[in-house]
Amino acid sequence: MNDFLLWWQQLPSQMNPVLFSVGAFAIRWYGMMYIIAFGVVYLLSRYRIQNEKLPFERSYVGDALTWAMIGVVLGGRLGYILFYGMSSFLADPLGTLIPWISVPGGGCRFAGITGMSYHGGVIGVILALLAFTLSRKKAFFETFDLFIPAIPLGYTFGRLGNFINGELYGRVTDSALGMYFPLAPTYELRHPSQLYEAFFEGIVLFILLWLLRKKSPFPGFLSATYLFGYGFVRFFIEYVREPDSQLGFVFLNFSMGQVLCFVMMVAGVAVFLFNSSSAKSARS
Repeated sequence: MNDFLLWWQQLPSQMNPVLFSVGAFAIRWYGMMYIIAFGVVYLLSRYRIQNEKLPFERSYVGDALTWAMIGVVLGGRLGYILFYGMSSFLADPLGTLIPWISVPGGGCRFAGITGMSYHGGVIGVILALLAFTLSRKKAFFETFDLFIPAIPLGYTFGRLGNFINGELYGRVTDSALGMYFPLAPTYELRHPSQLYEAFFEGIVLFILLWLLRKKSPFPGFLSATYLFGYGFVRFFIEYVREPDSQLGFVFLNFSMGQVLCFVMMVAGVAVFLFNSSSAKSARS
């Protein structure tokens, strides 16, 4: 038992964030997890169209996800700058936006996109799918509901990527679940909050939405459930997640993540009330 506990506590330091490399070119687990996440959402959404007789062409999933991928990358990056990195942006706007750095002797190299905001990614996906549905003359919430049940399972892989990177670790704890994270400022046991999020925001929310997908009473119901459910679960997980060092607590004892999750829950309630009211009006 002691051997397993020691292995568990030291696990983050044993993981290599680089999957493989060829010369100076490296493929990282985090980027691969993004690809797997989109693959999972694509396959499950295609499965829904084929087996649940949804009013979409098979090619619709790939086209919509192409727009969503652009939205999640741009929204995630710009959201991070807006919510978490505004001071860095004001100090160096160009360097913050462009992922290239100069190297000694001239030239430059790709430094990677550092800093992504989940909430910014959600906003980016919403705007991208809104533009996509308008271009295809399709209903927005019917399209969003098509993908919603699969999104949490894809999100699970994103959090596993965070865990392998050793980032977004939790607060100091004396719990047996605690781990030592090499990137943390102190060598103390910390909550593996990435794994908590992968399980509760990913797997648990996926099971709930997958079971509800055929029982949706009106378009937008699954979207509202996801927005509120994710915001609710993460709001409480934030109590064991280390606040961003550059911000700390932004309102009373709440982190930026909790503030954004509260807004997300309010948005979920608003979507539910608006769409349920619209559905009742259409039936009357």
